Amino acid sequence: MTDAVKKLKELVDSSHNIVFFGGAGVSTESGIPDFRSTSGLYHQEWRYPPETILSHTFYESNPEEFFRFYRTKMLAPEAKPNAAHYKLAEWEAAGKLKAVVTQNIDGLHQAAGSKNVLELHGSVHRNYCEHCRTFYGLDRILAATGVPRCPCGGIIKPDVVLYEEGLDQQTLNKAIRAIAEADMLIIGGTSLNVYPAAGLINYYRGHKLVLINKSAVTQDLSAGLVITDPIGEVLSQL
Repeated sequence: MTDAVKKLKELVDSSHNIVFFGGAGVSTESGIPDFRSTSGLYHQEWRYPPETILSHTFYESNPEEFFRFYRTKMLAPEAKPNAAHYKLAEWEAAGKLKAVVTQNIDGLHQAAGSKNVLELHGSVHRNYCEHCRTFYGLDRILAATGVPRCPCGGIIKPDVVLYEEGLDQQTLNKAIRAIAEADMLIIGGTSLNVYPAAGLINYYRGHKLVLINKSAVTQDLSAGLVITDPIGEVLSQL
């Protein structure tokens, strides 16, 4: 155990209201590619840029291509939680961690056992008919070909936040409150490039700010502890 990991353990042991704020890097050790690394989704060849395909405008104008991309690149039904997911769920069960605020849409935190997960960008496991509002699970999207449709004829839309769409206000408010009340904030697996989600960390008022990310982040966080190793590898040592 390195000195940095020992320090992290000391901080965790002395905290009772931890909030974890995470991004795509939390799930890379589960085999889900991140968006912005050199091997991530944004550097793979596709007919249109991912930002274009994953926009509300594109979804409405070209749903066939949207769902082709979505099924191929955004869904990973075989992925399993990794050590980071399980450690966070363990801390929550022990009463130390109060919330997971995530930019991820894969549902792996819940699969590991976490209960209070605030999904800023929605979840691939929730899908709804735009016409009658009937909800469907991920299996319905995977089983369909082309544009998935409800028996009523409406398109079944993934309950994920696309570019040009706003975040759910209730989820946003809960995340702000959790971060503001935390006595320790751990930021993991995110480059803090995506707003407004990345701006939520500004609500933290405590003095135990930890950053665990393989690459540098865009913001000057003045974090008390910075660890540049895979987050699952780090948390598995605690």
